[in-house]
Amino acid sequence: MNETTALSPDHAAILEATRHWLTRAVIGLNLCPFAKSVHVKNQIRYVISEATDLAGVLTDLERELQTLAQTDAAEIDTTLLILPHALADFADFNDATWFAERLVQQLRLEGTLQVASFHPQFQFEGTEPDDIENYTNRAPYPILHLLREASIERAVEAFPDAADIYERNQETLRKLGFDGWQDWMNKRD
Repeated sequence: MNETTALSPDHAAILEATRHWLTRAVIGLNLCPFAKSVHVKNQIRYVISEATDLAGVLTDLERELQTLAQTDAAEIDTTLLILPHALADFADFNDATWFAERLVQQLRLEGTLQVASFHPQFQFEGTEPDDIENYTNRAPYPILHLLREASIERAVEAFPDAADIYERNQETLRKLGFDGWQDWMNKRD
């Protein structure tokens, strides 16, 4: 959250867990080579949704998509919409991502913004629930990550092997293994 408003204890814990995941897993393991820059520049907007159902999630998502589209990238380059009270079941969350993509289209933001997804039970198609590769997209809470297409394009130009990120991430986690993952994530910065 970029605002200076006081956080409730619950929100503070949610934000702390999300930031820890971002700094330890996403940045610390270099799962996304583009994340460090926006993190260091404080250009990530963290929004904790109070939604408890899909309708509420989509209402919050619409507001955040419009906010991101209308805000200068130098101020907010990307948004993490954190859903601690909704879509706990991965199948429901996965279905919700279809609606999220439709909403981007309905708002005529396709080609401008896109939505990536992270979930505590994330599972790639063709994998078993406990496969370590799934941890590349596992977060402490369901999260819809709103990204600017222009920022992605610039990052891909700067990172020559961007197409290999997915495979490299899976290999990183295979080498780390479950015990290594747990040890890595249990460390505090």
